[in-house]
Amino acid sequence: MPELEIHHESEHAIDPMGQKVGVLAAVLAVALAIVSITSHRTHTEAIMQKSAANDAWAHYQATRVKYHNLDLGESLVGVLGARSEAVEKALASYAAQKKDYEERSRTIQADAEKSDLAADAAEHRALRFDIGEGLIEIALVLSSLYFISRKRMFPAIGVIAGVAGTAIAITGLVI
Repeated sequence: MPELEIHHESEHAIDPMGQKVGVLAAVLAVALAIVSITSHRTHTEAIMQKSAANDAWAHYQATRVKYHNLDLGESLVGVLGARSEAVEKALASYAAQKKDYEERSRTIQADAEKSDLAADAAEHRALRFDIGEGLIEIALVLSSLYFISRKRMFPAIGVIAGVAGTAIAITGLVI
């Protein structure tokens, strides 16, 4: 039985627009991967900064509790009215320790506030990367619709969304 070959007119036809859209999709996919990884790393940075801030605030609170314990000790000595050389020595020690805890708490508070600000800044940058990632994903999907519809409108809108997403993601690097 002879073999029957079926030839199609478009079998070897090259779609120049399809090739361009394919390259566009590849570029968008690479941009998406870069922005996505940057977004995830920035979210991780924000979590680490927030954790550092929480640790610093806990340290601050512990320092303030120690300070207030010394303050309470001074108050109790004053209420009890006991005066002796040992009491005066203890009060002098309390005063020195209170001064030390006061200075430490200011430093710890400044560190905690700094970490809070760094966490907020990282979250703000991460939001920019997230928006950029979303727009680049939309661009990739819209551009891919060309292969189903053969309408040039989809890759054109995809390019616009891709440029917008990339621009917004870049602003996350500079803020």
